[in-house]
Amino acid sequence: MKTHRTHRIPRLFATAAATALLLTGCGADGSDTDRASDGAARGSEAFPAPSAPRGDTDKEADEDGRKAAPDHLSTFALDVDTASYGYARRTLTEGQRPDPSTIRPEEFVNSFRQDYERPDGNGFSVTVDGARTGDDDWSLVRVGLATRTAEQQGERPPAALTFVIDVSGSMGEPGRLDLAKSSLGTMTDRLRDDDSVALVTFSGEAETVLPMTRLGDHRGRVHKAISGLEPTDSTNLGAGVETGYATAVEGLREGATNRVVLVSDALANTGDTDADSILDRISTARRDHGITLFGVGVGSDYGDALMERLADKGDGHTTYVSTEDEARKVFSTDLPQNIDLTARDAKAQVAFDPETVAEFRLVGYDDRRVADDDFRDDRVDGGEVGPGHTVTALYAVRTEPGADGHLATATVRWLDPDTRTPHETSGRLETGALHDRLTDAPARFQVTTTAAYFADALRRPETSLPDAPSLSELRETAEALANKTEDKEVRGLADAIDDASRLDL
Repeated sequence: MKTHRTHRIPRLFATAAATALLLTGCGADGSDTDRASDGAARGSEAFPAPSAPRGDTDKEADEDGRKAAPDHLSTFALDVDTASYGYARRTLTEGQRPDPSTIRPEEFVNSFRQDYERPDGNGFSVTVDGARTGDDDWSLVRVGLATRTAEQQGERPPAALTFVIDVSGSMGEPGRLDLAKSSLGTMTDRLRDDDSVALVTFSGEAETVLPMTRLGDHRGRVHKAISGLEPTDSTNLGAGVETGYATAVEGLREGATNRVVLVSDALANTGDTDADSILDRISTARRDHGITLFGVGVGSDYGDALMERLADKGDGHTTYVSTEDEARKVFSTDLPQNIDLTARDAKAQVAFDPETVAEFRLVGYDDRRVADDDFRDDRVDGGEVGPGHTVTALYAVRTEPGADGHLATATVRWLDPDTRTPHETSGRLETGALHDRLTDAPARFQVTTTAAYFADALRRPETSLPDAPSLSELRETAEALANKTEDKEVRGLADAIDDASRLDL
């Protein structure tokens, strides 16, 4: 089996690392607890993953004089992006194979509804479960994080949304600006009277079409600005983002959720086209005012890499829409319901027990890896997560032959979005809780693994998961899951796999 970024756990560190894993603790505020659920070993005690090893190692010290840790930790920033999956579906529908560089497995996995238990209060619940694959001693282990829904969260604060709309010539094609205008109009009617909206457009230059405007009695003014959007010429995305943030700062509302929403095909062809340079120019607005970026990608030709980089570094996330139904869901349902933030700079760290785990690999999250020692360094950027979100990470794990006992502990750390107070909570998994076969696992677990195997197939030959099925086998599994769950999103996954199988990948 060809693997990618596989971590082999040195046996000589087993005793010291295992001792560290047995040390118990609680959340940073002393109030977080875990609850048991459905195949996931989640005990009444929290077992936070250590961010650095305890005990000696005989590895060489690094340049800073720190000894290297036994490689039993995996740390990453949380990510709720889904654009990669949406764009892949669009490409397959058009009879083309997606560029493997645009396939991010975590965005495939996170595109589907999960049934994780929701936490009682603010923050996250942690669910850890898994199933054996039948390939030697390999298993797939799922780490699931969930926040309270918007309904559980209670009334959200007002929103101040600055929409930055691409009106370049390429946006004139069907399924681009027309989708944005229709959906923005519907969303305007769904927002509350105490919400505010600003509108910035960009092509060769950027222009503030509508300053920050409290909806109240001014919805007609907003609708008029939206209906007047027309495509023009080139794409100066950098100017659009910079003007958008300047407009957001000028209309900043204390006590509100201030956010920039970028709608574009991200095919920048003039001005600044480098994500890091663009973000450097608006860093003060992001850092001092906490203005997050939500990227909405459109178009069959789409600058995936630029949009994904902007969102990752802009403390936000991305999605991709290609149909009117998808656009209406994003603008009219998801955005109004999930305007608020539950967590800032959220990171996860999974500690694998070296007594039971021989090696492991995190599936995806290639651009979201965090140094293990930075897990509890709150100056290091993490991910922003809102109410109602779930985040899933999948690991390929090879256990030691005959291993029995503790397998892994997953810990999530985040900052309160208002006070910046850090919090942690954890969940753990025992080898005995692993399902004997993937087909024995709950349906939503199988949807997760099916999405991951599908992403894996589209990325090959770069990487390969254990016991990978053929596309025809994967299609049959997805169709059975679509029938079982009666979920139209899972039905869409089955259709996408069917499209891929016709291309003879």
